[in-house]
Amino acid sequence: MVGLDNLNDYYDVQLKRDRLTHLIGKHENFEFVEMDLADRPAIADLFADSSFDYVVNLGAQAGVRYSLENPHTYVDSNVVGFLNILEGCRNNKVKHLVFASSSSVYGANSAMPFSVQHNVDHPISLYAATKKANELLAHSYSQLYDIATTGLRFFTVYGTWGRPDMAYYSFTQKILAGKPIPVFNRGEMRRDFTYIDDVIEGLVRVIYKPAAPNPHWDAATPEPGSSFAPFKIYNIGNNKPEQLLHFIEVLESELGVVAKRDYLPMQPGDVLATYADVDDLQNDVGFSPNTSIDVGIKKFVDWYRWYELVRKGRAVEK
Repeated sequence: MVGLDNLNDYYDVQLKRDRLTHLIGKHENFEFVEMDLADRPAIADLFADSSFDYVVNLGAQAGVRYSLENPHTYVDSNVVGFLNILEGCRNNKVKHLVFASSSSVYGANSAMPFSVQHNVDHPISLYAATKKANELLAHSYSQLYDIATTGLRFFTVYGTWGRPDMAYYSFTQKILAGKPIPVFNRGEMRRDFTYIDDVIEGLVRVIYKPAAPNPHWDAATPEPGSSFAPFKIYNIGNNKPEQLLHFIEVLESELGVVAKRDYLPMQPGDVLATYADVDDLQNDVGFSPNTSIDVGIKKFVDWYRWYELVRKGRAVEK
C-alpha cells in the first residue's frame, strides 16, 4: 500500500507530518511517497513500479474561497493531477479508481436534498468546476478504456486530524483565543456536516465494489449518477443539514466558551444549503453516515485538546 502527498504549505505542514507518524512504520506494507500529482513523469513511474489494483484519489487543492485567489493551483492539482492519475490507471490495468468529488458541484441547484440524479452543470466556484471536471474526465476514461471509476461527493467533512482552514477547526482556535469568529450570511446557512469516520466507512465499502455499467441506462433520458460505462457517483453526507448557528452553539458548549461573533455577508462561491440524498449509497453498499454533530464535535474537541498538548510538549522539548 502506498500513500502519496506533496505536503504543500496550504496549511500547517507539521500537522500533516504528525498524521503520518500514525501511519509510517505502524501499518504493515504501508509506504509513504512525497510527490506532486501534477508531476507527470513521477506519477507514471510510481504506477509502473507499484502494480496497483485499487487507487483512491483524495488529493486536491481544497477550499472554495482560496480558489478565488489562486486559480492556477486548482487547475494544476485538481485537473492536471487527476488526469495523471487516470493515465496511470489506464496504462497499468487498475481494477477500480475511487476519487473525491464534492457537494460543491451542485452549485446553483436549489432542489433538496441534492441527488446524484440532479444535473450539476452550474458550479459557482472554480473549485466546484474542477471537481465537476474530474467527474467528466473519469467518465470518459471509463467509457474509452473500460476502467471502473467511482466519484464520491463529500458533504462538509469534519473531525479529528482535519484541516485548520475549515470553519469548525478555525472557530475552535479563535474561540479559545478569545478572537471573534467570522459568521457569513449571519449564520443563516445549512450544511450537511459529515463526520470523518463515516466518510472513511463509506469509502472503504465502495472501494471493493467497482462501478459497473447500468443495464437500464437510457441515452434518451440519461441518468447523471451512472452510465452505460463502468462509472458511478455517490453522495456521502449525513442526510441531515444543520444550521451553522446551531453547529456553533454545540461547539461553544463543548469548549465551555461563548464565541465572539463577527457577522458578515455571504461570500462569493458559497451556497446557502447542502443536503445529501444518500439512497444510492445505502442501497448499493448498505451504509449511510449517521454521526450526530453532538457526537462528532465532542470527538473533535477532545482530539484538539490532546493535540494542543502534543504541540506544547514539542515546543518545550525544543
